[in-house]
Amino acid sequence: MALRIVASRPDPGILTLPWSTPLEEWGEEVVVPLARGLSRHVVRIVRLGSRIYAVKETQEPIAFREYRTLKDLQRLDLPTVTPHAVVTGRVDARGEELPAALVTDHLPFSLPYRALFQHGLTADRLPTLVDALVVLLVRLHLADFYWGDVSLSNVLFRRDASGFAAYLVDAETGELKETLSDRMREWDVEVACENVFGELLDLQASGSVPPGESPSEVVDLLQKRYDDLWCELTEEQVFSADELWSIEQRIERLNDLGFDVEELDIVTDYDRDTLQICPRVVEAGHHQRELRALTGIDAEDAQARRILNDIAAYTVSRDLGGLSREEVARRWLTEIYEPILAMIPKQAHSKLEPAQMFHEILEHRWFMSEREGHYVKLLDAASDYFDSIIPERPEEAITAPTTD
Repeated sequence: MALRIVASRPDPGILTLPWSTPLEEWGEEVVVPLARGLSRHVVRIVRLGSRIYAVKETQEPIAFREYRTLKDLQRLDLPTVTPHAVVTGRVDARGEELPAALVTDHLPFSLPYRALFQHGLTADRLPTLVDALVVLLVRLHLADFYWGDVSLSNVLFRRDASGFAAYLVDAETGELKETLSDRMREWDVEVACENVFGELLDLQASGSVPPGESPSEVVDLLQKRYDDLWCELTEEQVFSADELWSIEQRIERLNDLGFDVEELDIVTDYDRDTLQICPRVVEAGHHQRELRALTGIDAEDAQARRILNDIAAYTVSRDLGGLSREEVARRWLTEIYEPILAMIPKQAHSKLEPAQMFHEILEHRWFMSEREGHYVKLLDAASDYFDSIIPERPEEAITAPTTD
């Protein structure tokens, strides 16, 4: 049987991997110690030159289906891992058939939820993980995607300011629909609640999370956060025609949640005394796009919002209100952001992404100023952060594997 590789962006190094060996037997010559979550499949993280991939063994039809699904989700700009290749026709040294493999790009600075708790995440931060999972699920549902197996185990988390951003990592049971019914949405949420409840019980039983947050309370929070966010993004709103400011107010609320409204459906009654509005096209990443347009910085949405707030504060403190936002942003990059990045110690580059470090430095300045009773300069706060905080942080670009 001939080895066959179907790839979107072929990497010749893929051919050099030991495809005639079962994935669970791959050794240190290709496998790197990056954290991976629990999976029903054998999964290994491998390095090829400067590139890092996740390789999962599965059945050939499932591998191709998931590969196509992930490509479709990528085209919709949804937060998922990037599919790279499907490998079929594998046989071992005795000529016996081996499973097909799905190859995806490793998501930098991402961690499975178990690894986050091993890195010091406390039980009181569970709501932030729930929020990230809810935002991901709502975004997928807005795109008419049925997940089918919603769980903490099937996502990867990246730090996003004080919270997290969640990325879909397992789309094996998912399907893009022409229209996603309310019943299918409700089923996804029901599955999410059941799976998360079990995962939290397992965390507590293993001692990874000390008793404190009740799993049932966390699951109730998941349901409520989903219902509230879905309602805010899709609910029809009726108001008097002399309350046109309500339209801007609704859009501002959605922007605060990190969503842009691309299209509104506005209906008036016969006498035009009342208006009915409903968002028809809602797109996530409002602050990301604004920051990227101003500065070229790529960041998660909450990170971007925090950085935009710092640019606004910089504008006021320097009395630059007469300049355009673009000119202010250029000055802020030169005077604030780039000098901070230049201070990052070489050994700290694998610990956090630059945008996350900048956010944490802003928080560190606030705590220092409160402790010392006076305003602390940002460069002084950054110097103290790199001396006292970063050395204690674990490396998140290269971390030890979790126990399967």
